[in-house]
Amino acid sequence: MSRPTDRGSATVWTVGGIAVVLTIMTVTLWFGAAVATRHRAASAADLAALAAAGAAAAGERQACEQARWVTDQMGVELRSCRLAGWDALVEVTAVPPGVLSDFGSAEARARAGPVDNAGDASPTVVHAR
Repeated sequence: MSRPTDRGSATVWTVGGIAVVLTIMTVTLWFGAAVATRHRAASAADLAALAAAGAAAAGERQACEQARWVTDQMGVELRSCRLAGWDALVEVTAVPPGVLSDFGSAEARARAGPVDNAGDASPTVVHAR
Protein backbone atom coordinates (compact mmCIF):
# COMPACT_ATOMS: atom_id res chain seq x y z
CA MET A 1 0.00 0.00 0.00
CA SER A 2 1.45 3.39 -0.98
CA ARG A 3 1.34 6.48 1.10
CA PRO A 4 -0.10 9.69 -0.38
CA THR A 5 3.20 11.57 0.16
CA ASP A 6 5.13 9.18 -2.16
CA ARG A 7 2.90 9.84 -5.15
CA GLY A 8 4.96 11.02 -8.18
CA SER A 9 8.39 10.88 -6.51
CA ALA A 10 9.71 8.44 -9.15
CA THR A 11 8.97 11.02 -11.84
CA VAL A 12 11.02 13.64 -10.04
CA TRP A 13 13.95 11.23 -9.64
CA THR A 14 13.72 10.23 -13.32
CA VAL A 15 13.74 13.84 -14.50
CA GLY A 16 16.72 14.56 -12.23
CA GLY A 17 18.59 11.53 -13.59
CA ILE A 18 17.94 12.58 -17.19
CA ALA A 19 19.19 16.10 -16.41
CA VAL A 20 22.40 14.70 -14.94
CA VAL A 21 23.00 12.43 -17.96
CA LEU A 22 22.37 15.28 -20.40
CA THR A 23 24.73 17.57 -18.48
CA ILE A 24 27.50 14.96 -18.54
CA MET A 25 26.97 14.35 -22.26
CA THR A 26 27.08 18.09 -23.03
CA VAL A 27 30.29 18.61 -21.08
CA THR A 28 31.86 15.57 -22.76
CA LEU A 29 30.93 16.84 -26.23
CA TRP A 30 32.30 20.31 -25.46
CA PHE A 31 35.54 18.81 -24.19
CA GLY A 32 35.81 16.65 -27.32
CA ALA A 33 35.25 19.67 -29.55
CA ALA A 34 37.92 21.64 -27.68
CA VAL A 35 40.42 18.78 -28.03
CA ALA A 36 39.60 18.40 -31.73
CA THR A 37 40.14 22.14 -32.26
CA ARG A 38 43.52 21.95 -30.53
CA HIS A 39 44.56 19.00 -32.70
CA ARG A 40 43.37 20.82 -35.83
CA ALA A 41 45.49 23.84 -34.91
CA ALA A 42 48.57 21.71 -34.25
CA SER A 43 48.14 19.72 -37.47
CA ALA A 44 47.61 22.86 -39.52
CA ALA A 45 50.72 24.46 -38.03
CA ASP A 46 52.81 21.38 -38.78
CA LEU A 47 51.59 21.08 -42.36
CA ALA A 48 51.91 24.82 -43.01
CA ALA A 49 55.49 24.80 -41.71
CA LEU A 50 56.33 21.83 -43.93
CA ALA A 51 54.78 23.54 -46.94
CA ALA A 52 56.71 26.74 -46.22
CA ALA A 53 59.96 24.83 -45.70
CA GLY A 54 59.42 23.01 -48.98
CA ALA A 55 59.16 26.35 -50.79
CA ALA A 56 61.94 28.10 -48.83
CA ALA A 57 64.26 28.08 -51.84
CA ALA A 58 61.79 30.35 -53.67
CA GLY A 59 61.95 32.96 -50.90
CA GLU A 60 59.94 33.97 -47.88
CA ARG A 61 57.01 35.39 -49.83
CA GLN A 62 56.45 32.22 -51.84
CA ALA A 63 57.01 30.02 -48.77
CA CYS A 64 54.45 31.92 -46.72
CA GLU A 65 51.96 31.81 -49.60
CA GLN A 66 52.22 28.03 -49.49
CA ALA A 67 51.69 28.08 -45.73
CA ARG A 68 48.66 30.34 -46.12
CA TRP A 69 47.14 28.01 -48.72
CA VAL A 70 47.46 25.09 -46.29
CA THR A 71 45.90 27.00 -43.39
CA ASP A 72 43.06 28.25 -45.58
CA GLN A 73 42.31 24.69 -46.66
CA MET A 74 42.28 23.52 -43.02
CA GLY A 75 40.05 26.35 -41.81
CA VAL A 76 42.51 28.04 -39.47
CA GLU A 77 44.08 31.49 -39.43
CA LEU A 78 47.76 31.99 -40.24
CA ARG A 79 48.98 34.47 -37.62
CA SER A 80 52.61 34.62 -38.64
CA CYS A 81 55.01 33.03 -41.07
CA ARG A 82 58.69 33.73 -41.54
CA LEU A 83 61.88 32.10 -42.63
CA ALA A 84 64.92 31.97 -40.39
CA GLY A 85 67.55 30.71 -42.75
CA TRP A 86 66.08 27.50 -44.13
CA ASP A 87 63.73 27.06 -41.16
CA ALA A 88 60.06 27.94 -41.60
CA LEU A 89 58.41 29.29 -38.43
CA VAL A 90 54.61 29.32 -38.45
CA GLU A 91 51.92 30.31 -35.92
CA VAL A 92 48.22 29.53 -36.43
CA THR A 93 44.94 30.07 -34.59
CA ALA A 94 41.87 27.81 -34.75
CA VAL A 95 38.48 28.92 -33.46
CA PRO A 96 36.34 26.20 -31.85
CA PRO A 97 32.81 25.63 -33.14
CA GLY A 98 29.60 27.05 -31.71
CA VAL A 99 29.36 28.19 -28.12
CA LEU A 100 32.96 27.21 -27.42
CA SER A 101 34.21 30.15 -29.50
CA ASP A 102 33.38 32.37 -26.51
CA PHE A 103 36.08 30.59 -24.49
CA GLY A 104 38.88 31.56 -26.87
CA SER A 105 40.84 29.98 -29.67
CA ALA A 106 43.51 27.31 -29.90
CA GLU A 107 46.97 28.46 -30.94
CA ALA A 108 49.83 26.38 -32.26
CA ARG A 109 53.38 26.96 -33.49
CA ALA A 110 55.54 24.80 -35.68
CA ARG A 111 59.02 24.81 -37.16
CA ALA A 112 60.18 22.87 -40.18
CA GLY A 113 63.53 22.85 -41.87
CA PRO A 114 66.66 20.85 -42.36
CA VAL A 115 68.22 18.91 -39.52
CA ASP A 116 71.26 20.72 -38.10
CA ASN A 117 73.34 17.62 -37.48
CA ALA A 118 72.23 14.45 -39.19
CA GLY A 119 74.95 12.44 -37.48
CA ASP A 120 76.04 9.08 -38.81
CA ALA A 121 73.66 7.99 -41.55
CA SER A 122 74.82 4.37 -41.47
CA PRO A 123 72.15 1.87 -40.44
CA THR A 124 72.12 0.58 -36.89
CA VAL A 125 72.93 -3.11 -36.67
CA VAL A 126 71.74 -5.14 -33.71
CA HIS A 127 73.44 -8.49 -33.30
CA ALA A 128 71.42 -11.39 -31.92
CA ARG A 129 72.94 -13.34 -29.04
